Amino acid sequence: MIGKGHSVSGTRVSISYGWNQEKEAEVVLREHVAGDTPAEIAEEFRIIQSQNLRCTNNTLSFIVSPTIEDGKDLSKKELEALAKKFLKEMNLQNNQSIGFVHRDKAHTHVHIYTNRIGFDGKAYNDSFIGKRSQIAADNVAKELGLTRVREVQQERLNELKGLRQEIKNIHDRVLQSRPKSLDEYINKMKAQKVEVLPTINKANQLQGFRVEYKGVNLKASEVDRSMSGNRLIPAISQNRSLTRLKEVPKTFQVLDKTVQLSSNLSTKFAKEILKGIVKTVRDTGIGY
Repeated sequence: MIGKGHSVSGTRVSISYGWNQEKEAEVVLREHVAGDTPAEIAEEFRIIQSQNLRCTNNTLSFIVSPTIEDGKDLSKKELEALAKKFLKEMNLQNNQSIGFVHRDKAHTHVHIYTNRIGFDGKAYNDSFIGKRSQIAADNVAKELGLTRVREVQQERLNELKGLRQEIKNIHDRVLQSRPKSLDEYINKMKAQKVEVLPTINKANQLQGFRVEYKGVNLKASEVDRSMSGNRLIPAISQNRSLTRLKEVPKTFQVLDKTVQLSSNLSTKFAKEILKGIVKTVRDTGIGY
């Protein structure tokens, strides 16, 4: 099961989408609301939201999606229980919420709209809400015995085992040619029909890499751990300097752009450097 979440400002528009009869929408959850139309629900939200006018994105929009197979067998009552457990995992069980199931496609999914402003006038902290939604959905799936996203991902990776090995072999051959920059590595991989796609966020920070090969798109780390950014970058940097890195570089050149490392990748990078230093100390016997 997958969970997605973000904050929105258009409460009525969002709820109208959830209540769309063309999508065979059916109300499966009501928490602290009584209205029978999107306009009425939005007005109930607005009354509470008027206590906190500083918050503009004052409605939380979630999508909770069981797998296709799981979704086929879930009743309205079971979907209600699923939605309530999800809200509890997000610590939103006391906020106004309305939830709808959409069955217009093979993939049954639930849209939940929750007032970000509580009855006390305080705004719910939406930091990292996308990631927290994923974790909450995974916890609910585990509790209800539904298929978890990591199980789906692992099954897909097992199905792609042969193709992943092909990519890994190409990666190994390219590294053996000792590319001295990320761009050189990317170009050499491209020459072997493997597209390496840097993931750069809005803050111009490198978060990692994805690869495309024979119509399949994967995280580089899903192909093999040696292809993750925190291992790939030190390997290439070492080719340029011929010595082990001792600290995390502040910037990198990728596709002719100067980027920084994301905090997550920088932390992992630092750990890889530390491992190298520790290994060197042990190999040389320094300190013993």
